[in-house]
Amino acid sequence: MRRGLSFFNVTALVFGFAFLYLPILLLMIYSFNESRLVTVWGGFSTRWYGELLRNEQLMAAAWVTLRVAFVTAIVATVLGTMAAIALTRYGRFRGRALFTGLVYAPMVMPEVITGLSLLLLFVAIDVGRGYWTIVIAHTTFSMCFVTVVVQSRLVTFDRALEEAALDLGAPPWKVFFTVTLPLIAPAILAGFLLAFTLSMDDLVIASFASGPGATTLPMRIYSQVRLGVTPEINAASTILIALVTVAVIVAALVTKRSVMRAERGG
Repeated sequence: MRRGLSFFNVTALVFGFAFLYLPILLLMIYSFNESRLVTVWGGFSTRWYGELLRNEQLMAAAWVTLRVAFVTAIVATVLGTMAAIALTRYGRFRGRALFTGLVYAPMVMPEVITGLSLLLLFVAIDVGRGYWTIVIAHTTFSMCFVTVVVQSRLVTFDRALEEAALDLGAPPWKVFFTVTLPLIAPAILAGFLLAFTLSMDDLVIASFASGPGATTLPMRIYSQVRLGVTPEINAASTILIALVTVAVIVAALVTKRSVMRAERGG
C-alpha cells in the first residue's frame, strides 16, 4: 500500500511540475532559436537577444517596468512593515478591524475590481495617468503581501531581546534599529522581493492605471502576442526569468546566512 501510494505521489509531482515548468523551459529553449518561426527549430543562435536590444519599444517598456517595480517594492516594503508592526505590537486600538480590512482587502479582491476602482479614483481627482499612477496602484495591492510576510515573523519574535536592550538603557528607536530590524530583515527582504516580482508581473492593474508614455513590459508583450509571438518576446521573457531566479537565490542565501548568524549568537 505504501509503495503504491508513494508511486502515485511521485507521479503526481512529476506531472504537476512538468505542467508548471515545461512551458517555461520550452520558451527559454526557443529563445535561442535561429528561425523566426517560434515553433520551428532552426539551430542554436543568440541573434534574437541582439534584436531585443535594438527593439526600442520593448527596451523602453522594460525600463519603465524595472523603475516601477523598484519604487513600488521600496514604498510597499516600508508601508507594509509599518502596518505589520501596528497590527502586531499595538494590540487592540480604535479602528483596528477597519484598518485590518483595508490592509488585506487588495489580497482577496479581484485585480479587475482593484484596477477599475483606482481608475475611477484617478479620474475623480483629475490625475493624469502615467508612471506615478502605476506606482500607486502597484503599491496598493503589493503592500498587503509585505504585511503578511513581516507580520508572520513578528508574531514569533522574542520580545525578551528588546526588553533586555531597554533595561540596559537603550532608547526605543535604537532598540528597533539595532535589535528588531536586523532580526526581521530576512522577512523584510522577502517582502521586498515579493512586491518587486508582483509589480513586474502585473498586467491587469497596470492596464487601468497606465497612460501615454508609461507602458510596462507585460502590457507591451500582451499587445504584441495578440498579433503573434515573436522571438524577441521569448528572449525578453527568458531574461526576466533569469533575473527573478537570481533574485530568489540571493534572497535564499541571505536568509540562510542570517539564520546561521542568529543561531551562533544564540
